[in-house]
Amino acid sequence: MISLRFQPSTAGVLSAPISRAGFIKRRGLIKPRRTARLGTVAMAAAPLEICVKASITTPNKLGDCPFCQRVLLTMEEKHVPYDMKMVDLSNKPEWFLKINAEGKVPVVKFDEKWVPDSDVITQALEDKYPEPPLATPPEKASVGSKIFSTFIGFLKSKDPKDGTEQVLLDELSTFNDYLKENGPYINGEKISAADLSLAPKLYHMKIALGHYKNWSVPDSLPFLKSYMENLFSRESFKNTEAQTEDVIAGWRPKVMG
Repeated sequence: MISLRFQPSTAGVLSAPISRAGFIKRRGLIKPRRTARLGTVAMAAAPLEICVKASITTPNKLGDCPFCQRVLLTMEEKHVPYDMKMVDLSNKPEWFLKINAEGKVPVVKFDEKWVPDSDVITQALEDKYPEPPLATPPEKASVGSKIFSTFIGFLKSKDPKDGTEQVLLDELSTFNDYLKENGPYINGEKISAADLSLAPKLYHMKIALGHYKNWSVPDSLPFLKSYMENLFSRESFKNTEAQTEDVIAGWRPKVMG
């Protein structure tokens, strides 16, 4: 039987004892949810505690950190129950800074030790919960890795003629061609860690560029568009996605700065 640890709210943190991979919250009630993984090691384990960014627009909601979502997606896909601790990053509580002096999220508690960094956390999840396997072969792990930085460059640009849009389009076109030959996912037929890393970033790109630039992925990139639709429609993504208003608010300082 899985138990949840309830923690009273304190300044700077919103305690959210919701373990999406094993529980669902409806109208204030938390009820166990059946999954295909009931009875496995992952489902039998106590929920992993994870500190994530809290929403800046809606109380007690998950915020817009794509690196937090990457970790949550990994937990969801592996059916690992988790207990979210939503941290107000504008008012970081003392207890949070004690477990992570840098004050960054996500941070996950493994065997009584708090571990930061989404790269390290997702690898630890792969080692600790090997089924289903999500590791991406090394030769494919960097596919699409330049999209996020080129999206940010275009988003921050004040000059429509500086070429940043074309740089982004070039990266997206390269990725679209890759998917055409190797898809539907980066590692072929099955989703892998590289997709779970890229999915939140593409989600931010879609919302932020749509809002601030009135821009969307062109129809000339059908494999990319299909890829995004497939990822965003997965149950794991729907369970962990940030609210549109949080994504918009989160990018506003970079756009206006």
